[in-house]
Amino acid sequence: MSTGTPGRLLRTRRGPLLAGLAGGLLLAGFLAMSLGPTGIPPGRVVDVLAHGMVGAGQERAGDALIVLQVRLPRLVLGILVGAALATSGALMQGLFRNPLADPGLVGVSAGAALAAATTIVLGDALLAPWIGPLPFAALPIGAFVGGLLTTLGLYAVATRSGRTSIATMLLAGVAFGALAGALMGFLSYLSDDRQLRDLSFWSLGSLSGATWVKVAAVAPLVLPVLLASPFLARGLNALSLGEAEAFHLGVPVQRVKALAILLVAVAVGASVAAAGMIGFVGIVVPHVLRLAAGPDHRVLLPASALLGGTLLIGADTVARTLAAPAELPIGILTAAIGAPFFLWLLLRRPGGFSL
Repeated sequence: MSTGTPGRLLRTRRGPLLAGLAGGLLLAGFLAMSLGPTGIPPGRVVDVLAHGMVGAGQERAGDALIVLQVRLPRLVLGILVGAALATSGALMQGLFRNPLADPGLVGVSAGAALAAATTIVLGDALLAPWIGPLPFAALPIGAFVGGLLTTLGLYAVATRSGRTSIATMLLAGVAFGALAGALMGFLSYLSDDRQLRDLSFWSLGSLSGATWVKVAAVAPLVLPVLLASPFLARGLNALSLGEAEAFHLGVPVQRVKALAILLVAVAVGASVAAAGMIGFVGIVVPHVLRLAAGPDHRVLLPASALLGGTLLIGADTVARTLAAPAELPIGILTAAIGAPFFLWLLLRRPGGFSL
């Protein structure tokens, strides 16, 4: 067998998989724009997307307003958030060399949410009298800082003598999450009615506040992460053999780890700022893909972005239609799917999961 055969096999397998996932994402997106409390026929959705606000009559103009100003920004934001969370999960699982790692489970999302909540409550109290209402861009920045500090603290606690302990990581994540929850409770105590409603948003997760302004604020943070993460695939593949082995293979281990931590912090911070705490996307999506396509991060990372976006906009569509005209928080649905899946992962491990 020639040395180029593995690469050709990878390309042969990756192409159909990514094409299928992209097709699934397009189908889910089309359904998301058509379904809802106000149903819009598929043909009308296509017509609105093709011609914008051009239409005859008040009803057609109303359909265009719903599609272009309500559902389309929500769809784009859902794709960005889902792709960011799933890619973050794949990066963390590669970094910690364990398929149970996830930004939500280990407290990174909680740290980002705490920073965003601090920005809402204390930022309003300290800065609003001087500069007026805080711009939305302040939330991704604050959440990014919180996610970065939590990720760095988690890695420092879980790593000893160059080895990262999954048990220590999970226990530290529980501690970080509990501490963040306590501090968010204190912020809730200090907040007024408007701030309290905003804080409730972070705890449940939702895409209901999606606007083109939010999309414009989140996209410059998430898109570079999605574009940069595949360049870490070779390093993450080598890290799966161990840090010493990766170093002997010529991989700049410390640089790969630093970049992975930075990308996770940016992606999770932006996602939490835009949609609140949405759990389990980062563990379900990469693990399903790992079972279907193997552990190669050259396939896993781009496939996670596509399937993550599909999963989140699918869950959001269900949240909007299941109890219409009311709307379920999307974080409830992802937790209802992800928690049993996580328990299944624990139970299927040979010998169980021991600390």
